[in-house]
Amino acid sequence: MAVIAYRTSAKGLEVCLTRRRDSTRWGIPKGYIDPGDTPEQAALTEAWEEAGLKGQIVGGAIGTYEYTKWKNPLTVAVYLMDVSAAQEVWQEMKVRERRWSSLTDAAGLLATHPIRPLWDRVTHSLPMD
Repeated sequence: MAVIAYRTSAKGLEVCLTRRRDSTRWGIPKGYIDPGDTPEQAALTEAWEEAGLKGQIVGGAIGTYEYTKWKNPLTVAVYLMDVSAAQEVWQEMKVRERRWSSLTDAAGLLATHPIRPLWDRVTHSLPMD
């Protein structure tokens, strides 16, 4: 499962993208579901571990995408998360960085990411204040 974390700032609606520090490719927090967790709990855990974000899941999964990792095909459910806090220090900050982007900028940065075909659904599901 994966999470599109969003917030409203003075710049408007922004989403949080992450990438490994040794990579040029931006993505979104994602990972496996730990035993005993729901997909929603796993989404919140990944947002916390990979980007230092706290918040709440809004609604159900907005869709899924597929990719291959270690030669295994994986299906990833994508959730929206309304961010209430972004920590300055977080678990994976030495290996990952985060970036707040407008929806337009994020669409460009995710142009080759498997989430891209869902992006219209993402943008229509986010609150536009």
